[in-house]
Amino acid sequence: MADHVQSLAQLEILCKQLYETTETGVRLQAEKALVEFTNSPDCLSKCQLLLERGSSSYSQLLAATCLSKLVSRTSNPLPLEQRIDIRNYVLNYLATRPKLAEFVTQALIQLYSRITKLGWFDCQKDDYVFRNVIADVTRFLQDSVEHCIIGVTILSQLTNEINQADTSHPLTKHRKIASSFRDSSLFDIFTLSCNLLKQVCVWWWQSILAFWVIFLAEPYFSDPTSCASTSAAVLVFQSLSDPNNYHEFCRLLARLKSNYQLGELVKVENYPEVIRLIANFTVTSLQHWEFAPNSVHYLLSLWQRLAASVPYVKATEPHLLETYTPEVTKAYITSRLESVCIILRDGLEDPLDDAGLVQQQLDQLSTIGRCEYEKTCALLVQLFDQSAQTYQELLQSTNSSTIDITVQEGRLTWLVYIIGAVIGGRVSFASTDEQDAMDGELVCRYVLRRRIASFPYVAMCIIAELSCIWGLRTWQRRPQQQRRGNSPCLIV
Repeated sequence: MADHVQSLAQLEILCKQLYETTETGVRLQAEKALVEFTNSPDCLSKCQLLLERGSSSYSQLLAATCLSKLVSRTSNPLPLEQRIDIRNYVLNYLATRPKLAEFVTQALIQLYSRITKLGWFDCQKDDYVFRNVIADVTRFLQDSVEHCIIGVTILSQLTNEINQADTSHPLTKHRKIASSFRDSSLFDIFTLSCNLLKQVCVWWWQSILAFWVIFLAEPYFSDPTSCASTSAAVLVFQSLSDPNNYHEFCRLLARLKSNYQLGELVKVENYPEVIRLIANFTVTSLQHWEFAPNSVHYLLSLWQRLAASVPYVKATEPHLLETYTPEVTKAYITSRLESVCIILRDGLEDPLDDAGLVQQQLDQLSTIGRCEYEKTCALLVQLFDQSAQTYQELLQSTNSSTIDITVQEGRLTWLVYIIGAVIGGRVSFASTDEQDAMDGELVCRYVLRRRIASFPYVAMCIIAELSCIWGLRTWQRRPQQQRRGNSPCLIV
């Protein structure tokens, strides 16, 4: 016993020298001694002694760190029974000491996560003993606030640990563990997180969404029902006011079409409700264009891929895109037009200044807008005629304000960009004479814009001219036979 006490005292002194001293030489000597301790045969028993009797948080940190190294080593690994004992000991230790130093709690949770990951496929009497994650955490979530925070941190850290490849182990083993965790436990963890959103922090929710994003792209992920259920659950709880959560959710939605054909999605039981909720979410997001603008790409990407799949769908179930793509198209167009006034009024950054972003979004919109094209064309014709008429009246009036004129110039610029995009989205084998005639109507508006008096303000004039050039190039990219329509409007 005296030897144990003396050994414990020496270890605590080394911990203080390692973490507290400002002398480099002393710290290096302490570090060397602790490395030897980690490799000693009695390291496991001394780590338990440090956790039980250590007087400082640094000694507890050392014990947790050394145990993590022991369970992670590939040569001479610990027996299954010892790893089970360590896992149970760590859970009991956290449950009985909820007010440890934060870095100690984090290190112990890291230890639990590492044991769980590396032992994911270990069996004892036909039981996967390290997979009872929900049961392990439930007792924390049903206790005090401190315990609840520990439980949430365990779920977060475990998700991140399994999602992170370990260079000391084969990559194939990592992917096998991650895939099994995803299929057997991740959705249960996600459901549990939804039930806790109104009671605890949502900061760890991002890691689960990021995990879904990565593995929704895997070809062996077999059941789209869980994806649809996940999306619906998120939309129900609407905990997306945080920009990071919002961005991860948009990435998640984009992955739906990356992994599944539209014909598969429409067969999911909840598809009609999910596609309605996604459409409402997209429309709302587009209307609030100033919130997380970099996330809009993922939403438009989803709808672009859905719309592009319509000609190939053979399923008898309705895809409902003829109902929702016009809503998405209208929301994008009207929100861009409405943004002009707000940008000028509040001095915000103008999206038109980012040519790459505008082209990316319009390329996506070109496919979405061609779905139910007659509605897109009618909307564009109506909006363009209104803006063109208002703009001409302002130019002719002696009482017009500079702001009003600039707003109409910005609206016309957006409309020319969008018109060029939807015309360029024409696909020859899916087009009809009626659509060619509608293209002609839109080209008339482009030509009309060219005939309107030049914008009197140099900066806006340059932007407007660029939009016209972009629209003309879009039109010219179409093969010659595609540019021939039946509408006399094409000849001006």
